[in-house]
Amino acid sequence: MASSIGTAASSRIIPSSSSSSAARARLSLRSSSSPSLLSFSSSLKSLAFSPLSSHFSPHQKRSAINVSSSGGRFGFSTVASPKCAASDPDQLKSAREDIKELLKSTFCHPILVRLGWHDAGTYNKNIEEWPLRGGGNGSLRFEVELNHAANAGLVNALKLIQPVKDKHPGVTYADLFQLASATAIEEAGGPRIPMKYGRVDVAGPNECPEEGRLPDAGPPSPTDHLRDVFYRMGLDDKEIVALSGAHTLGRSRPERSGWGKPETKYTKDGPGAPGGQSWTVQWLKFDNSYFKDIKGKRDEDLLVLPTDAVLFEDPSFKVYAEKYAEDQEAFFKDYAEAHAKLSNLGAKFDPPEGIVLDDAPKQAAPEKFVAAKYSTGKD
Repeated sequence: MASSIGTAASSRIIPSSSSSSAARARLSLRSSSSPSLLSFSSSLKSLAFSPLSSHFSPHQKRSAINVSSSGGRFGFSTVASPKCAASDPDQLKSAREDIKELLKSTFCHPILVRLGWHDAGTYNKNIEEWPLRGGGNGSLRFEVELNHAANAGLVNALKLIQPVKDKHPGVTYADLFQLASATAIEEAGGPRIPMKYGRVDVAGPNECPEEGRLPDAGPPSPTDHLRDVFYRMGLDDKEIVALSGAHTLGRSRPERSGWGKPETKYTKDGPGAPGGQSWTVQWLKFDNSYFKDIKGKRDEDLLVLPTDAVLFEDPSFKVYAEKYAEDQEAFFKDYAEAHAKLSNLGAKFDPPEGIVLDDAPKQAAPEKFVAAKYSTGKD
């Protein structure tokens, strides 16, 4: 997944570069009990694209959220939402509406997608014990994990999403990150994601995964690297290619990730802070342009990373990349399924079956594959 882009609207989503470690964010945040842990009015204006009341869930087993000094100075490492306490469904729905408003005002779709992916993408299928196995457990709010090279700049996502958490303390961080990611995809024009909630948060930074579980952008062997990382999560070639298509959103900045141009004709005017290089022309619209543009190779102002290029070079990857370039409905269907699967990796749910919001798309029973019956994944 992506290395950071410093502003919310300018974040790439999948691979990172180890060279980004020097660009890790070092923000000094307040650790007061104020609902806003940052000076949001000035911070969001500086992001250039980018007062909330609290109420508590009846399911919560603690009456307050306390700032933890053990998690570091970022101020997001509040004491975990109660272990073994599911998120409150009403607060989940309300949080989703607040996220939609945040997206409208800040254009932060790419970085919120990346936030969810990087919390879930540490999963290791070979480890059974929770939370050692990684995955969607809210650990990314702690400084030790935010300091991983692959997560450089994700503190900006936390800055944006923390007021939503403060307003909805009955929603775990693990759920909030995945809710924000799925909502960002849908609000950018992508498919409805068949999500479930009820993820339990880890309690402290000692439960964060070790560094090195997320992909790099330019490894020596991009094909082998993608398979090593995603197979470790239990994902297959189709899911690797489908998830790569989320690069239709976002930009890369060379000063942050070591990849991309400082500015192109598509990014020089924002939205958000100007600059960076995007994968697609309309880099806040979720569609299949990523595959079309890589295949066409016609525009030098569009970014193609080594891990992007191999999708049309490796024989197995190419089957799916070619299909998605021609058939957006097929891409949307496969993407929605892969995104939902990724968001559930490693998570511990309470209740065990999870919580499905009543207006969420229902999981259809598997049926025999018929090419002509591809769905967009939308209601």
